[in-house]
Amino acid sequence: MRSESDPDISLVIPVYNEVDVLDELLHSLTEVLSKIDCTYEIICIDDGSTDGSLQKLLSMQTHIPSLRVFELSRNFGKESALSAGLDQARGNAAIPFDADIQDPPDLIPKMVAEWRNGYDVVLARRRSRTYDGWLKRLTAWAFYRTHNILADIDIPADVGDFRLMDRHVVEAVRALPERKRFMKGLFAWVGFRTTIIDFERRGRRAGTTNWSFRQLWNLALEAITSFSMVPLRLWLYVGAIVSIISFCYGSAIVIRTLFFGIDFPGYASMFSAIMFLGGLQLFCLGLLGEYVGRTYFETKQRPVYIIRKAYEQDEHQNKLDQNQQKQA
Repeated sequence: MRSESDPDISLVIPVYNEVDVLDELLHSLTEVLSKIDCTYEIICIDDGSTDGSLQKLLSMQTHIPSLRVFELSRNFGKESALSAGLDQARGNAAIPFDADIQDPPDLIPKMVAEWRNGYDVVLARRRSRTYDGWLKRLTAWAFYRTHNILADIDIPADVGDFRLMDRHVVEAVRALPERKRFMKGLFAWVGFRTTIIDFERRGRRAGTTNWSFRQLWNLALEAITSFSMVPLRLWLYVGAIVSIISFCYGSAIVIRTLFFGIDFPGYASMFSAIMFLGGLQLFCLGLLGEYVGRTYFETKQRPVYIIRKAYEQDEHQNKLDQNQQKQA
């Protein structure tokens, strides 16, 4: 149930070991938000940080009244932390924001303006990936193209979590029951009236990325298997084609042996064929296992995250402080 004290904008920020950038992050956000004619809240979800990020956030609450901090019971991952933030957001619109400040806070007023023009979703799309290495650029390009070919729902290329979503969109995403969540796919799946703003992404201010190649690979696998049945259908066709080729080849051997007396000795070729087909079967079983495993996790119905503790301040006082900031 919404109330009159609810803010206009909710900034949702998953935080995991980002203590070096929190000062600049919150200062830049409050500076930008204070210039917009709207009330706001900043929601930081501490996703099991071990570097003092939580303590830093709590110390900053004393001079940032709009800051709400939620501590998860352990590290659940960015997708779960983002889900937790959206569940706690009370604003008429929500903006997921990465703690590394590679996405410019200065873009937020433009997003709010487009939202007020009637758009439900305002996407921020990178013009280039200058600050990414060649391997990251290549794998990102391959992921978006592969996903959009295989899946029924297209994910806009070079668009991250940074976007503005109207309250109706947030409620639609929250209503989705998935436990294994790929948020960009869920954002795209719900649809709504969308516009895009292009921008230049900056380099990381401090620290290093928390994403390893293995985590990115698992996320890509999650994305494709969550929104497409094509990989399963593909191997149905591969199996049919291999069977037809094998039947034709076997028929040719029988015909040549019966009519021409030519046999086909060669254990090496037979061994290679058996190994190839055996590997193909194991690959298909592994792919099938990915889908079965995801069904298994969904049927458990475990929560996506667990909040250990919420650190919030007086809502009425927060609104008064924001109004005083705007008047000043």
